[in-house]
Amino acid sequence: MSDASAARTATEGWLRAAVLGADDGIVSTAALLVGVAASSASPAAILTAGLAGLVAGAASMAAGEYVSVSSQRDLEIAALRHGRAIVDRYPEVAITEVATEIQLQGVDAGLAQRVAKQLATADAVGAYARVNLGLFERSQARPVQAALVSAASFALGAVIPLLGMAAPAPLRLTSIVGLALVGLAVCGALGAAAGGAPRSRAALRVIAGGGVAMAVSHVIGRLLGIVV
Repeated sequence: MSDASAARTATEGWLRAAVLGADDGIVSTAALLVGVAASSASPAAILTAGLAGLVAGAASMAAGEYVSVSSQRDLEIAALRHGRAIVDRYPEVAITEVATEIQLQGVDAGLAQRVAKQLATADAVGAYARVNLGLFERSQARPVQAALVSAASFALGAVIPLLGMAAPAPLRLTSIVGLALVGLAVCGALGAAAGGAPRSRAALRVIAGGGVAMAVSHVIGRLLGIVV
């Protein structure tokens, strides 16, 4: 994998993560608003619940992503430390392993050996990390950046159904659901585009999932409202 390919893969990964974060923000916040609204709560209570869900969800996403990506980063550091140890102690073995990996890509054995030696001369540890471990600087795990992206994407998605609270009372619930479904359709299409999958099918799948979540929340909120 080249630096350009690694950068493109990292960008696609970030895009998918951002889309998934926005999707979570839309579904969870819309379902929360619908459920609270179905319980006959006041507009102030509905809005408060939605804003609380936005803050709590964004914080949860950030914390979870930070922990997850930090673990990935720890694994990368350990792998890089192992690679550096091999290069320092057994330089010829490291060159042979790099050459073998290059040869597996269809390169002639002699040429692969020469390329491996040239790479080792320029940056032995870097060559070993890129070729044998698949570690590229542009695609390295960044916990803080991942946490910020997850929190921001969740919050951005959560804002979409919250905008429905600005609608007149008779249209409020319909606006929340409608905005959420439109947002989910966009997220589904963007996620499919990032992965090279059919957009319409992905959009329908995300809409169906979000619709079910909101419907279940509405039923539960209705039942709780009646009981209370």
